Amino acid sequence: MILPSKIKFVDEKLKEAFEKLEESKEKQMYKFIVRAFEDIENNSFTGIQIPKKLIPKEYVQKYEIKNLWKYDLPNAWRLLYSIERDELIVVSIVLEWLDHKSYEKRFNY
Repeated sequence: MILPSKIKFVDEKLKEAFEKLEESKEKQMYKFIVRAFEDIENNSFTGIQIPKKLIPKEYVQKYEIKNLWKYDLPNAWRLLYSIERDELIVVSIVLEWLDHKSYEKRFNY
C-alpha cells in the first residue's frame, strides 16, 4: 500500500538541528535525510516497522507514539519516525536520526 504523507519534526529543536546540518561539515548527512524525507513523503510505509514490543519506552512516554518506523540511511545511520493521521492528512513525524551504535543502544541490542 502506498500512503503519501507530510513530514513534520517532533519538536523545534530537532528541526533546527536538521537545518544546521546543511551548512555544517555534515552536509552529506543532510542530503541523505532530505532523500529519506522525499521517500517517506511519497510513501509513509517506505521504512521498516518496528514491532510494538520493541518501541523504546522513552519514545512512548515522551512523544506518546503508537507506532515506530525505521528508515535505513547510508553509513549505518537510522532515521526514526512515527505515522499519525491529522484528519485526512497522514503525517510522518521524525523523532531522531542516529548512528548504528546509538541505535543498538537505544533498542538494547
